[in-house]
Amino acid sequence: MSLASEIASLVEDAINVLREKGETLSTAESLTAGSLSSAITSIPGSSDVFLGGITAYQSSIKSSHLGVSEELIAKHTVFSEEVAIAMAQGALKSFGSTWAISTTGVAGPGPSDGVAAGTVWVAIEGPVTQAIELSLSGERDSVRNATTASAMAAFARILRARK
Repeated sequence: MSLASEIASLVEDAINVLREKGETLSTAESLTAGSLSSAITSIPGSSDVFLGGITAYQSSIKSSHLGVSEELIAKHTVFSEEVAIAMAQGALKSFGSTWAISTTGVAGPGPSDGVAAGTVWVAIEGPVTQAIELSLSGERDSVRNATTASAMAAFARILRARK
């Protein structure tokens, strides 16, 4: 199974569970730059559950559009668990969704602000909260694709556990 079909299968499963439960999803993306939202909306019927996403690539957008405090960013950097969680919480508030998934980290090719390329945080916020640190290798696109796949896999596992 290719990465694209693996992601599509995870997304389709998540959409079906969300639809059955009458729940909704939003995203707040930095590292993945919209690829998570794109993966979700590539599935027919995703509009039943997906409300929208914010691509907050710059720190100022994380603050102005997702409500991530500048103090939190200054204390922990944008490549942190704390900021990933705050981004997901901001998406929940902005969209009024049941669930939100956020991604932040360093895709590469080199380090950023002393953080190694491949360092990634994914946060899932909703009835269950989970933050996941990933340490990925490979080129920029493979880090972003692996982040999208990992985020959807974690979300699908959470949804299945709640059935």
